[in-house]
Amino acid sequence: MDFLFEVVGDALSSLAGFGGELRRVIGLTLVVSLLATAMGVTIGVPLGAWIGLGRTRVRTAWLVAVNIGMGMPPVVAGLALLLLIWDTGPLGGLGLLFTPSAMVAAQTLLAIPIAAGVTAGAIKGLPSSASEQLAALSLSGWQRGRVVLVEVWPGVLAAVAAAFGRVSSEVGAVLVVGGNIVGETRVLTTAIVQETRQANFGDALALAIVLIVLAAIINGFLTWMQLRDTRRA
Repeated sequence: MDFLFEVVGDALSSLAGFGGELRRVIGLTLVVSLLATAMGVTIGVPLGAWIGLGRTRVRTAWLVAVNIGMGMPPVVAGLALLLLIWDTGPLGGLGLLFTPSAMVAAQTLLAIPIAAGVTAGAIKGLPSSASEQLAALSLSGWQRGRVVLVEVWPGVLAAVAAAFGRVSSEVGAVLVVGGNIVGETRVLTTAIVQETRQANFGDALALAIVLIVLAAIINGFLTWMQLRDTRRA
């Protein structure tokens, strides 16, 4: 117990200091996670709507691919991207290796299937009567998509929350393509790993507390929006 009390005390002391390095780590974490979530949702939600609105073999194949992607180990996504952006790789000339841009790209790859899968599930969960009414309307594909997304808006918010949860807690992919460079590519998750490896458990716990608080604030806001829209419905 003395060890735990010591770790907690060190964590509180670290939080009280709240230096410039911690601010940089928090800032980069938010930028990378929010950008990746936004990009993943921008691609994943329309993809999920397209999958959920049809029963063709092509859409079923995409659903299978999305479900596989939802369970993809993050380190595998990071490795795949690393091979592309390595100095001698196909995209090596872009200079993305060990940059925040590469971290955003890696997390976006993880966020897309999450957003698409949750959105498709929400649409497929609509009652058959709603699907029949939608089919009876003379709407284009894009118009049908917009209508159904408004109908399942709480589900879309769940997709956003799930995508953010995936990327904000991720460490493997960003560690592979970002390198955990101090002042450049270090985020909260990779910093926690680094401090733990060095047996700086108090600092690691302090970083973990900050990460939990940030996740609670953002997901709490998304949950509030879900509940508000549910009550209106």
